[in-house]
Amino acid sequence: MALTQNCILNHQEINHKIKRIAYQIYESNVEQKEIVLAGIQSNGYVLAEKIKQQLEEISEIKAKLCSVKINKKNPKEKIITSLSTEEYSNTSLVLVDDVLHSGTTLIYGVKHFLDTSLTQFKTAVLVNRNHKKYPVKADFKGISLSTSLNEHIDVIFDGEHSKVVLV
Repeated sequence: MALTQNCILNHQEINHKIKRIAYQIYESNVEQKEIVLAGIQSNGYVLAEKIKQQLEEISEIKAKLCSVKINKKNPKEKIITSLSTEEYSNTSLVLVDDVLHSGTTLIYGVKHFLDTSLTQFKTAVLVNRNHKKYPVKADFKGISLSTSLNEHIDVIFDGEHSKVVLV
């Protein structure tokens, strides 16, 4: 039996969700001059780049990007970030991922950044699946979906052909 894809969000809808997330981040950081957007590789980082672009279009806030490498098969392994601890210490930080499914990746990312003094710490995802194993939530989300455990969400960033599909 072949798997079928159902398009949940098209390119235009994704852009609308990203713009809305950027406005929400701006509203919660209106007093900040600079924030850090820490994107979990690989799609989380792409999403962080898109949020940064929107945020800088709508506000005076300078967003610094940070790539976060988490082994999704073994999240207990050492987490690697493209910025040093000193570069994001005492800043407002938003941890970004494309899909929040079980919360495993996000909770280990949160744990890593909690070892540093931050002025504010929030999370952002494009799709929240509501199947959490851990007590982690997305502060900013594009869409929430109640799906079965057998279904899979793919976020495909491909220029004008970007989409979110349910498989």
